[in-house]
Parts: sequence; structure tokens; C-alpha cells
Amino acid sequence: MTIADRVRALAPELAAEERLAARDRALTGTTWKHLLETGVLRALQPARWGGGEAPLPDFLDAVFEVARVAPAAGWVAGVIGSHPWQSAMFAEETQAELWGEDPSRMLSSSYAPTGTVVPVDGGYRVSGRWSFSSGCDHAHGVILGGNAGTIEADGQTFPDYGSLILLRDQYRIDDTWHTSGLRGTGSKDIVVEDAFIPARRFLSHLRYEYRPDVKAPGQESNPGPRYRLPWATLFNLVLVAPTLGMAQGFLDEWTRITRTRKANWGGTVGEDPLVQKHLADAYWTLDAAIAKMRAAAVAITEAGETGRHMEKGERARLRWDVNRGCELAGDAIGDLYRISSGRVAYLDHPLHSRYQDIVAALGHAFLVPDAVGLAYAARELGATPLEVQL
Repeated sequence: MTIADRVRALAPELAAEERLAARDRALTGTTWKHLLETGVLRALQPARWGGGEAPLPDFLDAVFEVARVAPAAGWVAGVIGSHPWQSAMFAEETQAELWGEDPSRMLSSSYAPTGTVVPVDGGYRVSGRWSFSSGCDHAHGVILGGNAGTIEADGQTFPDYGSLILLRDQYRIDDTWHTSGLRGTGSKDIVVEDAFIPARRFLSHLRYEYRPDVKAPGQESNPGPRYRLPWATLFNLVLVAPTLGMAQGFLDEWTRITRTRKANWGGTVGEDPLVQKHLADAYWTLDAAIAKMRAAAVAITEAGETGRHMEKGERARLRWDVNRGCELAGDAIGDLYRISSGRVAYLDHPLHSRYQDIVAALGHAFLVPDAVGLAYAARELGATPLEVQL
């Protein structure tokens, strides 16, 4: 039985808990337990730490199925489920610090470099506020993005952007998460007040991401092909999977409702050829977006298995493909929502929260297609591309 199969078997329970999560503005303990027991959260964790070390496409399929019935749970599963993979890139001592006593310990994250990271002897002093840390109430630590001084690359000086791991006693959670969409993700703020982070708990993205001759510290102890994938592309995909899963769930619910929805002129709305065409277009668009997601996952998986370094142009194209797919799927869902009658304005209408969840997901900076589209097309035209994290 695959992870996705185990998720599908729990679909009714996940759907029921999703309603409680929206009320509480955080995932329930029962949902967290299900995500651990199905193997979703630990699918990308190294097998030597008890994880699944599963192929990326299998993880994305499972996240998709969670989000199909429980959007907030699917979003958290995608984001937090990617962190064991990233944690495996850190030094062995840091991996042991995280998982030595309990390998099921999970991290939340917030990657925008909105705080201050100051290099000091032996490490860094970290202060500031980071937002949108999904699932942070259940996490044992957090990955924060920050610029830790500067780094030389291609003859230029850049901010040394990377990820820092903080343990739970080094920050506080500020409950700012009052939203109309993805309420159950509990994506609250992380506040850090002058915490010291040892150097081994910082991972420079520029230093290790684009140089095929340099390995991240954790790749020595985790040499398998699963841990040779490009971070930005992988993180993009773990947001795409739940977003498309939410869109599929919306289509499932919309179709169920529209089959029996009465038309003002008699009969059902589903008998209207224009309504049928709207649905056909939406299914085609979503299927195409899912195909793009799976193709991108296969592409970076094959590159990892063969040891082939993916250049920025190829990464930009893959990220453009999946982000454009999400954008078009969102447009298709919006079109169906528009023709779903004025009753969708009611908070308790089954399509209302599903639509708001999709709108909230599409607002994530990593899902905006514009910059990656330009980064891809400029290279194709021999023009100067935008500097984008690829």
C-alpha cells in the first residue's frame, strides 16, 4: 500500500478534523497523528533515521490526496514534510540533535529573510520576526531564511542567503493567524530575540545549490539520490501538490453539488451545455497542471539518480511550468465559483471555504509565476535573466 493509499483510507477522518482545524486555526492533534502514521510527514526523511526515503513523486501524490479532502492538512503536510529532506543536508551533528532521541521530531519554517542574522565567532546571532510558519504549533523547531553576511559567486558579491535551524526554546510563536483561507494551517509568526545559532545549523543556499563540485555537509552521510535534488525546485513542488489537491477537491465538491442543483427554468443546472463546457475546461486545465507537476518531479528525480547537475535555465523552466499550471487551475476554479450562484457567499456553503483556501495558497510568493517565467524566457532569448532563487 502506498502512502497515498493510506491517506485515501483515512479521507473521512481527515475531512472531519479539517472542520475542527478551521475553528481552532491550527491542525488538530488527531490530524497530526494521522499525518505521521500514514508516513506523509516522514516520507522524505532518510531511511537511516527511520524515514521513508521515498521517491519525490510518491510524496507529492500523498500530499495531493491529503489536500483533496483537507486543504489545511495538505498544505502543512507538503511544507513540513519537505523539512526532513532539507534537514538531511545539514551536518551529521545537527541531524543527531534533531532526531537522535526522537526521529519523528518535525520542523516548521519561514524562508523570507525578514529578520537579522549577524555572523559571530562560532555561529550567528539571530533576531526578528518571520511570518507564515505553517504547522508551527506541532513543530519541535523551525527553519528560518536569512542573509548571513555575503558570499562571492561568479565574480560578484551576493547576500549569503541560507536556512537556519532554531530549536523550540529559541523562539516564541505569536498568534497572528486570523484569515479567511487555510485557517487550519496555523501559519503564525515566529519571533526571535537575540538567539545564538551554532555555525553547523546554517546552510548556505548559494554555496551548495549551484556548484556541482561542492557537497552540502549532510550529503556525506546521506549520499543517496534522494538528497541530490535542487532545493528551490523541490520546495516549489511541495506547494504545488497541495494547491492542485485543493483544486481537485473543489472540482469534486462542485460536481457533486451541480448534479442536483435546481435551475430557475426547471431541471438541473448540470443540463446546461454552457455549464458542462465550464466543467470540461476546468478538468482539462487541472489535469494538465497535475501532469506538469509530475513531469517536473520526475525530471529532478532522474537528475538526482544520475548525478546530473541541473542548470538554472532548466530549473526556471520547471518552476514556470508548475507555477503557471497552478495559476491557470486557480483561474478555472474561479470561473466555476463565479457560476455557482450567490449562495457561495454564505460562510457555511461547502464551496466557500474551499475557494478561500485556494486563493490563500496561490498568494504564496513561491507560487507566483511571473519571475520564474521571465527567468526562463530571458535565457531562451539570450537576454539578461532576473536573479531568482532557482
